[in-house]
Amino acid sequence: MRSIAALVFPGFETLDLFGPIEMFGMLPEEFSISIVAEHAGQVTSTHGQRVAVDGTFAQADSFDMLLVPGGPGARTEVENPAVLGWLNSAAGQSDITMSVCTGSALLAKAGLLDGRKATSNKMSFAWVMAQGPNVDWVARARWVEDGPLFTSSGVSAGMDMSLAVIERLLGRDKAHEVARYAEYDWHEDASTDPFADHYGLS
Repeated sequence: MRSIAALVFPGFETLDLFGPIEMFGMLPEEFSISIVAEHAGQVTSTHGQRVAVDGTFAQADSFDMLLVPGGPGARTEVENPAVLGWLNSAAGQSDITMSVCTGSALLAKAGLLDGRKATSNKMSFAWVMAQGPNVDWVARARWVEDGPLFTSSGVSAGMDMSLAVIERLLGRDKAHEVARYAEYDWHEDASTDPFADHYGLS
């Protein structure tokens, strides 16, 4: 059983969080998922849905894996020392750290992506790059795997990345089994994001 800490903050992108949770949650014998935030109570997504917090930064134990969503709120949280400090500490104790969309901006600002390859939401790519000038940003990737770090493009790409993580940990057959159960058409080519062309990235 691997434990996953899913970070939430005000204004997180709904599918960034729940898309990956759907994929990992289909394997309850393999993964347990906790919602972690700076403060106790509930946290509201950019679409108005509220999620209950299982543990705060002060309460949270170490986890095997981290999941960091993006969303409009990430533009505030890149200046939040509590979030950046927790990410630094938690990632140092985790085997795998994952970000979806502009969640990679948080990892970059925390210094966790320095000297590594990473990607992010294509619509917000320039802003995300500015948060990590020492990161090797891969503009056309759907997701990027660099050692213990997985970063994905925007929103729905987090599900593609999550299946890639499942493949790495449990094998390709298990990842395909999850995709079939979810009735999800897995975009398996990590190197190509169709939205890169739309936003003129190369």
